[in-house]
Amino acid sequence: MHCGLCLDNCPTYRALGTEMDSPRGRIYQMLQVDEGRLALGDSFVTHIDRCLGCLNCQTACPSGVQYGHLLETTRAQIEQSYQRPRLQRKLREHFYAHVLPSFGKLSRSAKWLRFYQRSGLQSLARATGLLKAMGVAELDELSPRIESDFSFRDLGKVFPAEGERRGRVALLIGCVSSVAFAELNRATIRVLTKNGIEVCIPEAQSCCGALHAHAGYLDLARVQARKNIDAISKISPEFDAVVSNAAGCGAAMKEYGVLLEHDAKYAERAREFVTKVRDVTEYLAEVGLREPKRKLKARVTYSDPCHLAHAQGIRKQPRALLKAIGAEVIEMPRADSCCGSAGVYNVVQNEISMKILDEKMDFVAMVEPEIVVTANVGCMLQLSAGTKRRGLHAEVKHVIELLDQAY
Repeated sequence: MHCGLCLDNCPTYRALGTEMDSPRGRIYQMLQVDEGRLALGDSFVTHIDRCLGCLNCQTACPSGVQYGHLLETTRAQIEQSYQRPRLQRKLREHFYAHVLPSFGKLSRSAKWLRFYQRSGLQSLARATGLLKAMGVAELDELSPRIESDFSFRDLGKVFPAEGERRGRVALLIGCVSSVAFAELNRATIRVLTKNGIEVCIPEAQSCCGALHAHAGYLDLARVQARKNIDAISKISPEFDAVVSNAAGCGAAMKEYGVLLEHDAKYAERAREFVTKVRDVTEYLAEVGLREPKRKLKARVTYSDPCHLAHAQGIRKQPRALLKAIGAEVIEMPRADSCCGSAGVYNVVQNEISMKILDEKMDFVAMVEPEIVVTANVGCMLQLSAGTKRRGLHAEVKHVIELLDQAY
């Protein structure tokens, strides 16, 4: 199909204005490489790397083209057949193959970053202009604030439901979320237990594999998928749901059936696992909220995370939860357009990411909210940077944080 209805929905096309940085243009290049008419070289890799993987185009496509699967398969081909610069290759291998899959190594790396942030080194680097001179000032602003008490200490624990038990879930705490958003994880546990849900934290769980799949490391993503399937089945098969508070993680887990479809041992288990995966807002909307202690009197606007709206089709539930606790929900234009975060995209494609963020903040500024609400940790970091960049006096919160305040 060549209709081009995806173009206006593509953030990189709007930012760069080039056909080869649009979904239609990228699919054309994929076909040319597949047919041997275009080299799998620098130009092709550049245009594929510039894609956010936000799936706005997939929602817009009237023909149902599964662009996300095309993109991940293409990136896997690039990793197998293209030689990236040595330093870039080594950094990617270290991050994806060694740090993300190991909660222990991730914890140690996070502690070093926390030392940099709290020892005064970060403040000194900012004050002296060193970060600007090195060209990394914007990247430094995007770095998550590492928390004191990581979520890893909750692995293996069970948190009982308050009052009559209405359900039982397994909670995936995430990799980066566990070191930078541990309090969000604890808020998630509190909100669920307040609503009569018993929460189990599987001890053997691992990274969901989302970042691996987006970067083209599909085999590593499959390893993570198998670990999480085993982790859940090891403690009990009788969960009502496997819950995540990060849109990207939930979307990745809902793809385990496709990821492991050719795995004779795990294919059926993966399909069964997928039937239980829920975003936390999706699950709470299904079971229904208990009446909170107080109502939230605030003017909020909700920014749809791409991997919640476009990958999982979840739009109404977060808004319904916000209204249920009394928030005045004001719709911004293009609420489901990408903010430019996209996993590690805002780090590796920072200049384009900031252009996309600036457009997003235009939409936010139009409705003058007190709080910008979303449902994905990467989006929270990006939107927080955007409010500072634009000088907006608005907080950035996760839906769960506001529910936690209400209870």
